[in-house]
Amino acid sequence: MTADSVNAYLSALPAERRTVVEEVLRRLRRVLPGAEETISYQMPTLKVDGESVVHLAAWKHHLSLYPTPALSGDPDFEAEFAPHRGEKGTARFPYVDPMPYDLIERMVEHLREEHLRARS
Repeated sequence: MTADSVNAYLSALPAERRTVVEEVLRRLRRVLPGAEETISYQMPTLKVDGESVVHLAAWKHHLSLYPTPALSGDPDFEAEFAPHRGEKGTARFPYVDPMPYDLIERMVEHLREEHLRARS
């Protein structure tokens, strides 16, 4: 799918996937207040200080987020997140009910912290 805006990306999705992606974006806006939303690598991307923090892609059977955070030192988070760590820095979340929205938020909180550490 080729889209030139996040709204165009969302509009092109089937309703059930669009609902999930919209909820993820709503939560990520809360984790990354003021983030710029754009399309990068043909995916919705949230940028902070002009740098990409997270990309997301709605595939047929799962939602992917890129990149995954480094190991956090939080064993509870790591245990819960481990089944979603994929290859090459990809997190995969199958479309299940309920979607692990809280886990996705915590993942992006870790990415935000990594971004802030890299900037200091």
